Amino acid sequence: VLYQLNPGALGVNLVVEEMETKVKRVIKQVECMDDHQASQALEELMPLLKLRHAHISVYRELFITWNGEWMQNVLGQVLDALEYLHHLDIIHRNLKPSNIILVSSDHCKLQDLSSNVLMTNKAKWNIRAEEDPFHKSWMAPEALNFSFSQKSDIWSLGCIILDMTSCSFMDGTEAMYLRKSLRQSPGSLETVLKTMEEKQIPDAETFGNLLPGMLQIDPSDRITIKDVVHITFLSGSFKSSCISLTLYRETVPASITDMLLEGNVASILEVMQNFSGWPEVQFRAMKRLLKMPADQLGLPWRPELVEVVVTTMQLHDRVLDIQLCACSLLLHLLGQAMVHHPEAKALCNQAITSAVLSALWSYPEEESLLVLVYSLLAITTTQESESVSEELQNAGLLEHILEHLNSSLESRDVCVSGLGLLWALLLGIIVNKAPLEKVPDLISQVLATYPADGEMAEASCGVFWLLSLLGCIKEQQFEQVVALLLQSIRLCQNRVLLVNNAYRGLASLVEVSELAAFKVVVQEEGGSGLSLIKETYQLHKDDPEVVENVGMLLVHLASYEEILPELVSSSMKALVQEIKERFTSSLVSDRSAFSKPGLPPGGSPQPGCTASRGLE
Repeated sequence: VLYQLNPGALGVNLVVEEMETKVKRVIKQVECMDDHQASQALEELMPLLKLRHAHISVYRELFITWNGEWMQNVLGQVLDALEYLHHLDIIHRNLKPSNIILVSSDHCKLQDLSSNVLMTNKAKWNIRAEEDPFHKSWMAPEALNFSFSQKSDIWSLGCIILDMTSCSFMDGTEAMYLRKSLRQSPGSLETVLKTMEEKQIPDAETFGNLLPGMLQIDPSDRITIKDVVHITFLSGSFKSSCISLTLYRETVPASITDMLLEGNVASILEVMQNFSGWPEVQFRAMKRLLKMPADQLGLPWRPELVEVVVTTMQLHDRVLDIQLCACSLLLHLLGQAMVHHPEAKALCNQAITSAVLSALWSYPEEESLLVLVYSLLAITTTQESESVSEELQNAGLLEHILEHLNSSLESRDVCVSGLGLLWALLLGIIVNKAPLEKVPDLISQVLATYPADGEMAEASCGVFWLLSLLGCIKEQQFEQVVALLLQSIRLCQNRVLLVNNAYRGLASLVEVSELAAFKVVVQEEGGSGLSLIKETYQLHKDDPEVVENVGMLLVHLASYEEILPELVSSSMKALVQEIKERFTSSLVSDRSAFSKPGLPPGGSPQPGCTASRGLE
């Protein structure tokens, strides 16, 4: 709408411009008493479309019936959008009719959300108020003093609803003065509500119950967005096409829900599909599935079960209990499948990744959900292609993990699951290595917080190994990381995965740094790394993979002439000889044991010659 022409007896002429073609046209806006009058007027005006004369304007069909049903649907969309913002603790701050745009005749969107910094700039506000005296009339009383809350949005929405319901008997200027007067004299609202009843404005009774609660001067006395929904779409007779309004339906009694969920998996899935709009039914159904033994769940995988759970997460994305229960169920399904059918590839499709990632962004500080999502994404990332790791990195997940490792040190579960997901991401293609530079120091803090935690040490060693292969450990961090790897081995020599990853990490660092090599062999409080190597070998000498990794570390240590005397004096020659006799290929091993697809191989020299000559 560009501007308004002088109003006539039957309506207002608006000069508008088509957004795509930029062609200017005139629209006549008229008010009809009811649907019958609107239909009758439409029927009479249809012949105008056929007029073709040089001196008569060409008419085009663009009739929009601004009836009660249309207003209810649009109001439902605005309420749905505002409830979503308030659920995320976001305040619109600038809600007014011009910021509700019609993208089609029955579809609207909110726009022009503002920040607290911009909205509290007094100089700009004073200029804006002078340019447009109508502008501030939509604002709540406290907002004029630069104090904003969700209740400020409720006041503004109340003003919009009041304007929509009174426009048939009040012009724009009168409506503006009414909105301003409500800030000091709420009693003026009663007069308008009485006029609405007298003029038989559709749904006047509902608006009479609604508006007084929205337009209270004290914000604490105003109703919430959920109260607005309840008054209009539950207690009232309003209808809307917004799906999320099903969240406010009457609940299904728990006794009936439990009776419906007494069957097998197929029966439960049917109930979930038939009651998809009832979150309480979905929640109890998933709790029931969580208690089912693996054989009843139909593992390794029931694609239809995963599909229903993911759909439930998407449909009820604003219900935290649903997200928590759904993630727990998906994690349970993944875990059971991997335990009972390790050879079966889990159904880790894009839908699962998208759903759990969406849950994470909706509740970024919900610790229990954070742990579940991290654990799920760690599994799906390792079982899917490298593109998944790249997608998650582009979504900012790497930075999210590092932020919470730093801010949630006191939470063991967050640290363990965060390190597990970080390891999984490092297996793929790294989009940006810059954030990884802070990881060694973060892991050092984690291990210092949990010095006797074997699971934490195991997760840390896996990350250290991959960081060393990627070249993401700085030279000044070598000694610190070597010390932490040795410390972890001493802590849990019985954890084979920890031992393997720790020795791989040590071998990778020693390969490129003599400083790291000296750190391994030097005598410290806990003993030297050489004595630890002997202990590890004696404990795991029948495990070819452990021996392989220990042998690789010895190869790289022996490549430094300054280290050779220490190796000889520590009787490492006998150990090397025993390894060569028991595992003929251990010191000439396949490099694939120390790298993963997509990771640089490390570039170490072919083992065998240097070590053998140095120790013989």
